[in-house]
Amino acid sequence: MSGTVLEKPVSLDAEDQGGRGRPLRIALATETWHPSVDGIVTRLTWTVRELHRRGHKVMVIAPRSRTQAIGSIDRLPADLQVNEVFSVGLPMIYGGKPWGLPLPAVSRHLEAFQPDVVHAVGPFVLGRPAVRHAVRNHLPLVCSYHTHIASYARFYGFGLAEQAILRSLRRLHQQADVNLAASTAAKHHLEAIGVADVNVWEGGVNLNLFHPLRGSTGMRKRITRGHDDRIVVVYVGRLAAEKGIDRLLPLLHARSDVHLVLVGDGPHRLALEELFRGKNVTFMGLLSQPKVGEVLASSDVFAFPSTTDTLGLVVLEAMASGLPVLLADSQSNRDLISGTSGGVIFDPAQPFEIILALDALLAIGQTRSDLAAAARRRFPTWSQSTEQLLGWYRAVIRHRQARRLAA
Repeated sequence: MSGTVLEKPVSLDAEDQGGRGRPLRIALATETWHPSVDGIVTRLTWTVRELHRRGHKVMVIAPRSRTQAIGSIDRLPADLQVNEVFSVGLPMIYGGKPWGLPLPAVSRHLEAFQPDVVHAVGPFVLGRPAVRHAVRNHLPLVCSYHTHIASYARFYGFGLAEQAILRSLRRLHQQADVNLAASTAAKHHLEAIGVADVNVWEGGVNLNLFHPLRGSTGMRKRITRGHDDRIVVVYVGRLAAEKGIDRLLPLLHARSDVHLVLVGDGPHRLALEELFRGKNVTFMGLLSQPKVGEVLASSDVFAFPSTTDTLGLVVLEAMASGLPVLLADSQSNRDLISGTSGGVIFDPAQPFEIILALDALLAIGQTRSDLAAAARRRFPTWSQSTEQLLGWYRAVIRHRQARRLAA
């Protein structure tokens, strides 16, 4: 079986539009879940909420973690069924992230739940038995691609494993009825390694949490330690080697009027604290989504130095908050600001080009409200993103039913 091109959700019949029709039983097998804080968890959290609001039954299979969530778990439905799988984490692999093991428990959870569709989110380790169970039991299978995990191997001393990881990803995705990617750039990457007919599952934005009016003088004073007259450049995301946060250092060398705010945590935090010691920097740690919205709306510029992300959801959130964005050059980042005037790309291979890029960004002169209005017209909400996903689910189910009837 290989990835299949199915009709786009916009062309589905009336029963499928907006996810209408009978409630579905949806199994999500994911390599990352709360309390991890990243773009995949953000996407899944809002998607699960929207699915629940529409009356669908969702079961999540995820790695087990011993740490507690930071302010975000309360956004999940109280009756959400989450089955945790025994996991291991090693400091030298992705900063100790817990990886759910491919144990028989995954298949047992799926067998007990009896899903209408199985969705393997970024299948790599835990996702293997989920894919295998769906294939063996002829269940509709969706796989989605969110992370350039093979390229991450280079940042953690496993560069020699990159090709083996790509081969493994190709085999897993080729077994799906339909493959989804987090962005156009991710779609092209997946197709380049041999997965045919990949479709884009658009990311969304919560337009209530991320709004220019959520900023405040009090928050601006807090994040700048009282120096609210400075130009506030903010980064939100995992503090990890592959995020390229050290690329922001030249801004602080060149301009004493810039204050850098880093929101998030991760394995690279101690190294970054040492790198930025004595500079105009505030480490905010992990914050809840509402607090992130306040920080963004209280800042002046959003910086995203990563070139490894398939889709920086936080870039969408920053733009919806009215911030101009400073982005390292990558195809996914170029796609995010295509057709807009509120973003500037810098070459990450030229360390001091970011200084000129910031000057160019500050010279754009658009108001925060204009930037926010343009972004909010362009990006889908999580409700719209979930409607798109439901269209794919129903199309895959119909496709499987048609194959059974024809057999």
